[in-house]
Amino acid sequence: ISGYSLVIQARDSGTPPLSSSVTVNVDISDVNDNSPVFTPANYTAVIQENKPVGTSILQLVVTDKDSFHNGPPFTFTILTGNEEEEFTLDPHGVLRSAVIFKHMVSTEYVLCVQAKDSGKPQQVSHTYVQVKVIEESIHKPTAIPLEIFIVTMEDDFPGGVIGKIHATDQDVYDVLTYTLKSEQKSLFKVNSHDGKIIALGGLDNGKYVLNVSVSDGRFQVPIDVVVHVEQLLQEMLQNTVTIRFENVSPEDFVGLHMHGFRRTLRNAVLSQKQDSLHIISIQPVAGSNQLDMLFAVQMHSGGFYKPAYLIQKLTNARRHLENVIRISAILEKNCSGLDCQEQHCEESLSIDSHSLMTYSTARISFVCPRFFRNVRCMC
Repeated sequence: ISGYSLVIQARDSGTPPLSSSVTVNVDISDVNDNSPVFTPANYTAVIQENKPVGTSILQLVVTDKDSFHNGPPFTFTILTGNEEEEFTLDPHGVLRSAVIFKHMVSTEYVLCVQAKDSGKPQQVSHTYVQVKVIEESIHKPTAIPLEIFIVTMEDDFPGGVIGKIHATDQDVYDVLTYTLKSEQKSLFKVNSHDGKIIALGGLDNGKYVLNVSVSDGRFQVPIDVVVHVEQLLQEMLQNTVTIRFENVSPEDFVGLHMHGFRRTLRNAVLSQKQDSLHIISIQPVAGSNQLDMLFAVQMHSGGFYKPAYLIQKLTNARRHLENVIRISAILEKNCSGLDCQEQHCEESLSIDSHSLMTYSTARISFVCPRFFRNVRCMC
């Protein structure tokens, strides 16, 4: 406890008794009675041979239970194991190489490191650091090409994470880093550590080919990342049809079924090859294992087919569609639970363009806005 606040009252012996109060603050000053603590207690690190001088090997983490003036900054010292001065340790506890290591010369070093706090008298603690020297990377990273589909309302894309690059390396200790060509950084970013791709706001309609590469420190490999951006028209929302699937997650639909189902759906509902199929959104049905896919079909002339026409086409082709994935229902209106006849039910669809859902797999990512249905009886 660092302090106490006491309220003290003095009361006299008169009739009636009179009193007065005063507040007394008692501060408990800290003495330096805790040593620094390394987390973890001992360390193991690796460095590849032929890395340049100054390569970061390890970050030491030290805490102290004493108050701030008796804790950091800490003073770090290598006590043993560095007789040939192969290592340096900076004031922030970062262990770096001071030579170019060779696996044939030595495969392991054990250092005893001391941390000293700033109190008076100073307290010290020790840790052991085992540094393994491994051979250079011999395998190139491998990465899976990624295709990203973004659906957004007209000129209203808020930005966010749109996918993740999946890369591996057969060299056990390799650390992969991801980079994006600088001329594309005004529209996209790539997290250098985990490969997540971030799109900035205001993307225009069209196709973007990103120049992304992954490196293990020795080899650099390009990755094919293609981003398709489709901007929705308000007229689409008035001519949508919903297909409800059974027992499928959004990620499984995107990764396993979307391409095949899109192709089968085009064959089922398009009257002319020049017509365009637009998948507007996919969204789990709350409280179930079902999935809704919202789509519309645009005629070559520019207008949209009416939902009733599309539903008739879908009904006729349902058996072929279910060869790809099981369909629970084909919905134009969703009035279940309302006590009104179908012809007296009015449904409106709204899109929240700032609430994006990202369904990402290793090869395909689908980014779409959240949608809401509002139904009411007109009778």
